[in-house]
Amino acid sequence: MRNLFGGSEGSGGNRGADSSRVPRHSSGWKELSKYLQSQESLRVLDIGPTSSTNINYITSLGHSIYMANIVEESLKPEWIIPAADGEEPRFDVGRFLDANLNFSGRKFDVVILWDTADFLPETLVEPIFARLHEVMEPGGLMLAFFHATAEPGAPFCRYHLTDTEAVDIQKAGSYPVLQIFSNRKIENLLRDYSTYRFFLAKDSLREVIVTR
Repeated sequence: MRNLFGGSEGSGGNRGADSSRVPRHSSGWKELSKYLQSQESLRVLDIGPTSSTNINYITSLGHSIYMANIVEESLKPEWIIPAADGEEPRFDVGRFLDANLNFSGRKFDVVILWDTADFLPETLVEPIFARLHEVMEPGGLMLAFFHATAEPGAPFCRYHLTDTEAVDIQKAGSYPVLQIFSNRKIENLLRDYSTYRFFLAKDSLREVIVTR
């Protein structure tokens, strides 16, 4: 990802965000786009920095879209339960999920996860995949991106959907990549889903299409 923008970023929130967009071919988006164009009145959950482009594109196809930007929220200290009785401080996973991924009984036909998992505290990742499994309709599709390598300064990005086989990538901040998932680890995260398929890419992102 870093080579797309030509430089590295320091840590710390949204400093260094760049307004330029860089197109990136996406085999996963190519497949998901066909599905979106062939169906009617789907519910789509987009997990990543909010994109008005995505909202306009999805609604133009007759679908509804819900946005959830959880990376910035997950790094706030308010979710940490202080140490007590000799235990280590821990992340309040249940309270975080209830506050940020509670959809009041709504079920989703499509989830677009982007590379969110790579930027989340490790203790949150499995519970989030479990929560997504709960809120997806049987047979629903999820497109997820994962970093294949731990590039120094890999940027946190906003992804914009297009009507081509590419997505436009735009810097959205400089949060650090907290973990890299091997294929085996990704498969373990997806163990409760029906099927999944990896797509090869020439850059440092791997893509997965998952069926609930």
